[in-house]
Order: sequence, then structure tokens, then C-alpha cells
Amino acid sequence: MEQTRPKLPREAVELYNKFIHGGMSRRAFVDGVQRLAIGGLAASTIIERLMPNYALGQQVSRTDDRIKTSYETVPSPKGNGSIKGYLVRPISADTRSETVTKLPGIIVVHENRGLNPHIEDITRRLALANFMAFAPDGLTSLGGFPGDDYKGGLLFNKIDRAKMGEDMLAAAQWLKARPDCTGKIGATGFCYGGGVANTLAVQMAADLSAAVPYYGRVPSTEEIPRIKGAILVHNGELDKAGAASWPAYDQALTAANVTHEGYIYPGAVHGFNCDATPERYNKAAADLAWQRTTDWFNKYLRG
Repeated sequence: MEQTRPKLPREAVELYNKFIHGGMSRRAFVDGVQRLAIGGLAASTIIERLMPNYALGQQVSRTDDRIKTSYETVPSPKGNGSIKGYLVRPISADTRSETVTKLPGIIVVHENRGLNPHIEDITRRLALANFMAFAPDGLTSLGGFPGDDYKGGLLFNKIDRAKMGEDMLAAAQWLKARPDCTGKIGATGFCYGGGVANTLAVQMAADLSAAVPYYGRVPSTEEIPRIKGAILVHNGELDKAGAASWPAYDQALTAANVTHEGYIYPGAVHGFNCDATPERYNKAAADLAWQRTTDWFNKYLRG
């Protein structure tokens, strides 16, 4: 019978979150983990279990014959010149008839380390839910996601954040204008990407029909009345900053008459949706949040 692995201390997961978001150096992270090495677990084992395993977290293969994928480059004159991204459509949409079927579109925005394999997998999952999805890579101007989350985070901090925001806006406008899109689009994202989903809702107003930020930065009180799309917010209970931001955001969205819902998932940490990082992943919370996400997009992008 397979033995159950000892659960890592919560402090280890919190150290990882701080490290991956640029709050500490690699050395400080390793030192912190070494101090937590208990119960027969070596520091190297703890670190290995905290790092992403993209093969483990893949739900839809890159070669799945139900989808059509491509990498597209979008002009971004107000940003870094251009931004590259991963476009996915369900094959069924383009084989039902002689003409291409228009689908609602969803922008999928990565965390603060670029377009990694997990975000590409999320994009494929949305295609299987019968959307066309586009995941832009904010690291395009520096060569794109480097294949390593830590290195991606270092590159992320070198890019002008305002220009990167313009790149994301250009990507959303490009998706909306495509002839194979219905013209109704939504945005979702995680951490940095959750903040971008909120920001796009402000910037695009009625041109963005829905946004689903996962544990993302919320807009300022002054910006919120510009939102016209329907907002669905996901936060983990143990992600103290994210959970604490929800009541005020809820109140401001209500005051601005914005259609919205928000959920705080018990026992879930920051990054709970990411099945590529098993020590953060909370399957019950992630499955429920995903069902709510697809239901939300179906309701507000197909109407």
C-alpha cells in the first residue's frame, strides 16, 4: 500500500509564496526551509516538493486532438511593441461547417513569472469548455518565459509594469476584434494575472463582458465605477491579504451597481488553483472555483 507523504508545514508554503513573488532571495528561501526541516524531511526534499511539476499538473495534452493551438504575435504600440501569446480553439468549432464558428474569447493572464506550462494548460481547458482562449506572455520583450519560474520572476521584475499592462490590453483588444470571435470576451488570471483581469475590467468597461480574478490585486475605489462587466472573485481563506481585500471590493462593486460574486475558500492558500504545485493545490477549492468560473463565462459571454 502506498504510504502517505508527511504534510509540509504551512510555514514552508508561505515561504515559497514569498520567494516566488520576489519577497526574498533564493538564499533566504533556502535558509528558511532549512530551519523548517523537521520530521525526517531534508531541506532539499521540502524544496523539491514546493517547486512546480508541470507534467503532474497537466490536464490537457499539448497534442490533444480536440483543440487547435498556435502562437500568435500581437502589435502593442503603446507597450513593448508586440506581445506573443498562446491561442487555443476547440477543433469542433471549425469542423462543424464550411465556415469558421465564432466563439466568445477569454484572455488568460499568468502569474508574475510569464507564460509557463500551467497557464497554457488552463488555456487548453477553456478551449475544451468551448471558448477560444488567448494567453499572452508578458515576458515577450525579454525573450518570453525562460522555462524556469524563478528565472521568469527575475525577468518579470525588469519589465516596465505600465508597458506590460498596455501589452495585456492590446492582447484583449486583438482577441475581441478577431473574425473568429463573437466580440464578447472575458478575462481571468492568477495573482498578477488576477490583478490584470480586474484592471482590464476597468480599462475596457463595457467591452469586457466578464472578469474572473483569482487572488489578484483589486482596483482603486475611484476606478471601480468604470467596470461594466460581471466580476467573479476567488480567494483562499489562508491567503490573508487576498481574503482581507474582498469585503471592501464587494462593497465598492455593490455601490457601483456592478454584477458580482466573490468566494473565500476554506483552508485554501494563495495559489490554491495551481495543480502544478501540489503543496499549494487544494483540489476541492480548485474544482469548485473552476466550475463557478466556466458557469460565469457561459452566463455572461454567451448571452
